Amino acid sequence: MSPPRSEPIELAGTAGRLEALLDDPGAAAPEACMVVCHPHPLHGGTMTNKVVTTLARCANDLGLPALRFNYRGVGASAGSFDEGVGETEDALAAVAYVRQRWPQASVWLAGFSFGGHVALRASTADGAGQIARLVTVAPAFTRYYESVQQVKVPACPWLVIQGDADDVIDAAAVIDWSRRISPPPQLVVLPGVGHFFHGSLTVLAETVTPFLR
Repeated sequence: MSPPRSEPIELAGTAGRLEALLDDPGAAAPEACMVVCHPHPLHGGTMTNKVVTTLARCANDLGLPALRFNYRGVGASAGSFDEGVGETEDALAAVAYVRQRWPQASVWLAGFSFGGHVALRASTADGAGQIARLVTVAPAFTRYYESVQQVKVPACPWLVIQGDADDVIDAAAVIDWSRRISPPPQLVVLPGVGHFFHGSLTVLAETVTPFLR
């Protein structure tokens, strides 16, 4: 398998053009493609974040393409921050691009931190179609829902990965919510791992790849 090349892509977003990178190992007719959502744009989150690129590489290691993109107002993407609502629309624009390019492929969604919240919202949004896998890493959804009952649960297999030494997200709250969501996602708690997965990217990949496979 050849190493993936990162192809610059422009997506048609509702706020204008969105900057994206398609990491493509070159499969002629991939069975799936993963769309990856990055962390909070007002705190330095972009599509080049190391957790985001690690998630994309998990798909690439299975011979499958991954699409990373910058939300509106980030990098060369048009528009401005929209409290997660517009960013969900941006994720749906990425999903629409993947479905048009590879109509036969299943679509996987993944996201880190704020991107986990966006990926969860996008996975159940009108217009998303059937999402086949959802991966949320240190997801910030406890910051955006007042109660667990507000979480709209996706129909697909869903993996939540949370480090128990997270210094940004309330790890105990994420773990508690994940156990109380019905039906519950698959939850993996990584001991000693902080929010940014410093020194733990290999452990992250070893957790995500079997779930995707």
